[in-house]
Amino acid sequence: MYRVVQQIHFIYGHRLLNYQGKCAQVHGHNGLVEIELRSNKLDSLGMVYDFDDIEKIMKTWIHEALDHKMLLNKKDPLVEVFKSRGEPVYLFEDNPTAEVIAREIFIHAKTHGLPVFEVRVWETPGSLAAYNEEN
Repeated sequence: MYRVVQQIHFIYGHRLLNYQGKCAQVHGHNGLVEIELRSNKLDSLGMVYDFDDIEKIMKTWIHEALDHKMLLNKKDPLVEVFKSRGEPVYLFEDNPTAEVIAREIFIHAKTHGLPVFEVRVWETPGSLAAYNEEN
């Protein structure tokens, strides 16, 4: 099994609804995403996938959709406050935890035909959440 991992940095703000703790408050992170692609065979150039192509697909989307945005649960009352002030938001069906963000990035990668195995989101240098579709 071959694998490649592309890292992408992004900055985001969020908060968690119905959470008892500091993460209930609006705060931000300097996040790091790791997108792992796997394949049993290499392409004609000897690659799982070209790093430049991964970056074009994923870095572009992450920077347009998530970077320097407020990531919120669509039920969060702050959604309208941010929107009314012209602040950029990205809405999730669930709380925007690192796990949920990883799943969103995974789905985007898969939708764009990448042979994605797993997406990892480092919320802080010591805190990692991951998503893949294995049982």
